[in-house]
This record gives sequence, C-alpha cells and structure tokens, in this order.
Amino acid sequence: MPTSTNDGRRPSSPAISAVGLRKAYGDKTVLDGIDLCIPEGSVFALLGPNGAGKTTVVKILSTLIGADGGQAEVAGHNIATEPDGVRAAIGVTGQFSAVDGLITGEENMRLMADLNHLSKRKGKQVVAELLERFDLVEAAGKPVQSYSGGMKRRLDIAMTLVGGPRIIFLDEPTTGLDPRSRHNMWQIIRELVSDGVTVFLTTQYLEEADELADRIAVLHEGTIAAEGSADELKRTIPGGHIRLRFTDPSAYHSAATALREVQRDDEVLALQLPSGGSQRELRSVLDWLDAAGIEADELTVHTPDLDDVFFALTGNNAATPAEEAAR
Repeated sequence: MPTSTNDGRRPSSPAISAVGLRKAYGDKTVLDGIDLCIPEGSVFALLGPNGAGKTTVVKILSTLIGADGGQAEVAGHNIATEPDGVRAAIGVTGQFSAVDGLITGEENMRLMADLNHLSKRKGKQVVAELLERFDLVEAAGKPVQSYSGGMKRRLDIAMTLVGGPRIIFLDEPTTGLDPRSRHNMWQIIRELVSDGVTVFLTTQYLEEADELADRIAVLHEGTIAAEGSADELKRTIPGGHIRLRFTDPSAYHSAATALREVQRDDEVLALQLPSGGSQRELRSVLDWLDAAGIEADELTVHTPDLDDVFFALTGNNAATPAEEAAR
C-alpha cells in the first residue's frame, strides 16, 4: 500500500486499499484474506450471498469494527492507527434508513450539520443546497414519517453528504424501492461519482452492479472469488450462444446437418451454437447461412450475464442476493 505524506494522503493513492483482511467470530472465519484496490472517483460493487461477509468488510473499512489481520487504508489513512482521519473522510449509508421520522427532513439535515460541527451559516447553506439537489425542498418542512421510501432514501444519502465526504459506503441503497425510485437513486450515484466521489456499493440487485459499477468483486466463503469489470467477469463464464429458429423443417434439418457443435431442439426447430457473442462470430454464422441459401426465421445472441457469473462462482444451488432478500 502507498506511504502517506505529511498530510496523510498521496495524490496517486487509491481511495481504498486493503491487503489480507481477516475476521473471525469464534471458530467461524468470515473474511479469509481480502485484497482490495479501489481508485478514486469510481464505483466499486461487492456482491455475494447472505453471510458472505459483505457487511463485515464495510464495517472494517469504516472503522466500526476491527480486523483480526491484514491492513487497509481509506482516504490515505490507516484504519487501525488513524481511525479519526478515516471517519472524517467517509460517509456511510446503511441498509436501513437512519433518519428520524418524528422530525422534518430539514431538521434531520440541520442535526447532521451540527454533528459535523458546521457553523450555523455554513450549515444552513449546505442544508439548502442538498435539499435542492435531492429534490426535497417541498417536503423539507414535513415529518419524515410521511415520506415515501424513495424520499427517505434520498434524505438518508443527503444527510451522509453534509460533511462533504469523498468516499461513501452505500449498503444496499435501493432495497425495497420501486423501479422508478431505484433508477432515480442510480442517477444520484452517477452524479456523485461525476463530482469525484468514490462509492463503495453493496447490493442485492445484480443488474444494479452491472449498471453502475466500474469494478465488481464477488465475495464467497470469506474470499474474493473473482474481480473485474462487469464485461470482464462475464467473459470468464462459458455458456454464450447463438440461437437459430426455423419454421421450415427442411431448412432446419439442412442447417442442423451442416453446422458443427450445434445443439438441436427438434420440437421447436431451433439450433444453439456456442459463441462468445463477438461481432466476428455473428457475421460468420450469417455469411454461412447466406452462402448455403438457408434462411433462419429468428436469430438471437445470448451472452453470460452477472446472474451466470454469480451462480458459477458461488454454486448453482445458491440464491442470488435478491432472491435471498425475498425469502
């Protein structure tokens, strides 16, 4: 990991770095040597089944609990020896809203400004700016218990931003939100990153990680099973294919006889060819069909998605995080 300068930070240092993080509770090892390197101004998503240790990672990096082994730096500060520096640089939004439903949204925000030791003038300015940014001005004077789930989540993140953190931990930020509110939250996260904020995201929605994350890590049985961009992870999983469907039985049988390594479905007159989904492979199949004078009525391309990645890395019997949450 990089060595800190006098101000506790190197411009080239990652926002979050960790080497060999370990944590056990009794005889149960939760984390068994976790390595991370998360660049500034990026979105990092941590996926894994329930009990994989995602929340434990967040708690260690945000200094809520200590690690049993390994070391980590957050915002250039060692989590074990400089916890105050870490806490001053981060914001944490948990899975469950931390807002007070009995007071108004603006009062919640002002309380957070006081906790961050902002002056009255500065606090008033920051609160006003964040209420406007998160489209909460009209609701600011209403008790939070009257807010919708999406409004509460926006307020929760707005409160996290009062202190101006450069690194934010979002633990399942869209759980329980309707699709429109979820997409609104995605836009907020994109805007934060465009401002240079680093987002560490845990999520139960695989499509959310696919949509937002620059890099994704899959945590399984205490270790990082795989890490990379969504496209990189998908390319590691076999199962991509091109599917051809015919209405003319003779065309179907001609194609099935001529094509190699093809799976047949005689009932629906469909053929499945292994494929990585590249443009070159698709063009090759189309050129062959043209040259042979065979016309397929339907052609579809399937490439592995994050569901496929998740099942391949954690076992086909494992439920996705979203499925586990619905139980």
